[in-house]
Amino acid sequence: QVQLVESGGGLVQAGGSLRLSCAASARTFSSYAMGWFRQAPGKERETVAAINLSGGYTHYGNSVKGRFTISRDNAKNTVYLEMNSLRPEDTAVYYCAAKWTGAFRSTFILASQYDYWGQGTQVTVSS
Repeated sequence: QVQLVESGGGLVQAGGSLRLSCAASARTFSSYAMGWFRQAPGKERETVAAINLSGGYTHYGNSVKGRFTISRDNAKNTVYLEMNSLRPEDTAVYYCAAKWTGAFRSTFILASQYDYWGQGTQVTVSS
């Protein structure tokens, strides 16, 4: 069982920045591909970003490309989401997710592919 705990959410003005962190309890964190998703009220869960086991391969949703950066520190069992140039439409609950995999280069972009989820952290961007 893997526990994921997100932190770093909050209220920020449009154009501002936030960095989300997700700490994992996994003993072999480097065996888990990681992803960030978000869900706004009344909307479906959306893929934000995904990262492979080593951090060398990443994927971004079209709405965040060029503004958000996903990274991981396997020594700290933590994945990050750096969010810049935030917009009101980025307002949502952000979730991190983990998927055990032996596929070194793979990123996973579907929520259904992930095995473990955090409780979420609220990000609110004011206009």
